[in-house]
Amino acid sequence: MKRILNKLFSKLVLGGLIIILQFSWFVYLLYSATVYSSMVDALFKIASIVLALFVSSRDMRSTYKTSWIFLILALPLFGIPAYYLFGRPGLTKRTRMKMDVVSSRIRAYSSPSDDVMSALRAEDDSAGQQAQYLTCYAGYPVYREADTQYYCCGEEMYPQFLEDLKAAKSYIFLEYFIAEPGKMLDAIVEILAQKVKEGVDVRFMYDGIGCIQTLPNKYYCYLQEKGIKCACFQPFRPLMSIIQNNRDHRKITVIDGKVAYTGGMNLADEYINARVRFGYWKDAAIRLTGECVWSFTSMFLELWDYILKIESDYTFYRATSMEKHRLQEKIHADEKGFVQPYTDSPLDHEDVGENVYLNMISRAKKYLYIFTPYLIIGSEMRTALVNAAKSGVDVRLVVPGIPDKKLVYFLTQSNFPYLIKNGVKIYTYTPGFIHAKCFVSDDVQATVGTVNMDYRSLCLHFECGVWMYRTRAVLQVKEDALKTFAESHEVTLEEFQKKSFLVRTFMGALKLFAPLL
Repeated sequence: MKRILNKLFSKLVLGGLIIILQFSWFVYLLYSATVYSSMVDALFKIASIVLALFVSSRDMRSTYKTSWIFLILALPLFGIPAYYLFGRPGLTKRTRMKMDVVSSRIRAYSSPSDDVMSALRAEDDSAGQQAQYLTCYAGYPVYREADTQYYCCGEEMYPQFLEDLKAAKSYIFLEYFIAEPGKMLDAIVEILAQKVKEGVDVRFMYDGIGCIQTLPNKYYCYLQEKGIKCACFQPFRPLMSIIQNNRDHRKITVIDGKVAYTGGMNLADEYINARVRFGYWKDAAIRLTGECVWSFTSMFLELWDYILKIESDYTFYRATSMEKHRLQEKIHADEKGFVQPYTDSPLDHEDVGENVYLNMISRAKKYLYIFTPYLIIGSEMRTALVNAAKSGVDVRLVVPGIPDKKLVYFLTQSNFPYLIKNGVKIYTYTPGFIHAKCFVSDDVQATVGTVNMDYRSLCLHFECGVWMYRTRAVLQVKEDALKTFAESHEVTLEEFQKKSFLVRTFMGALKLFAPLL
């Protein structure tokens, strides 16, 4: 009973109810005005047409543009306020300017190496084009001499993660979308508290919406009492506001400028399968060492400085990172490839995460294997996947067998028929839920990160990842994919066609609401 009451009176439920009441009141006022005044009704219809024309002129994906135009014209009382809340960029011009200042300040310390880029171009010009794109539009250079270790699940990564935290001498930076007290987080906090006593600078950054149901009230005070510095990105406020759209969905750990982790894993027990949620929880993480760690250090500091309105000593952290790189253990003998961390931000109109995926799809020659928890994609991504399959590329996607969000899973399934008809193989992960976000192709390139194949992740959130060319981890991702296919079920067109007409119609209708999901 206590657990049920806690859920009923949680911040998310109460805050959500307040927002729904505000939204409903706003819609009611609009409805009342249109009912009792023919002039207001006419003005409202004109406004819906003007807004639809405005949306059609916006630089956004055609699929989502069509969805918004339909909602605005067909259901104006719902569509107009919904667009106000969910359709617009959530960061104001002033906010963008502030973040641009911080970004330009720290990225001055991430100068690209012409020698490394030239070496990559000489080896593979196509890969060099991907690296050039990321350098120009994500703002972080490509590196050599990086050690990469891929982990196919949380429990495989966790012991090494704890050992790296225990070995910290200078600083530990953690940035996560979700954190929840339990076996995993409690053990991490215990280590962090001990490190603070040893003089290590420990910082923890989390997202205000991602942690709204998982972290107790004033948890940051609990951490601060232990000497752990905290920052919350855009705390939840129960107001109809567009700032709720943009979340910090990144997962980053940096230790001493020497070791970095990223991938799909958050800090909660299901990620190491210490708690069962949706069957077996399959995720992915990658451990990096080498000079490339500086890119993740600067990603963290950029957002940290913006939230706390401070200016970190970037010279110190850059020098520390370089020194650690020089003193670190010898790079694994198999590591002769290239590594390029990247971030994606709603600050600009450049969808870096999606373009990394599209570039890999278009350049694949033999195979392309994909892990994704969600498949809410626009026509551009669908067309790219189909064109690759029609060109003879073995394109395979793995999605969850047990979903975490049923509505979203219906929308994911609605993409199956078109893709399967055109040669794309789709697998559902039989043991449970797959939360990994990975692409690998042709034994030469892979990306592991936080970017889901859905509208919010591709357009609205702060995301990150690492693109790799001919590194040890590339083949590790491939090996994991092959094992995962063997554990999964390949979906057939006949299976989908056995679904009832009502279910298929419902799936099709859901596509109109894709931007909201």
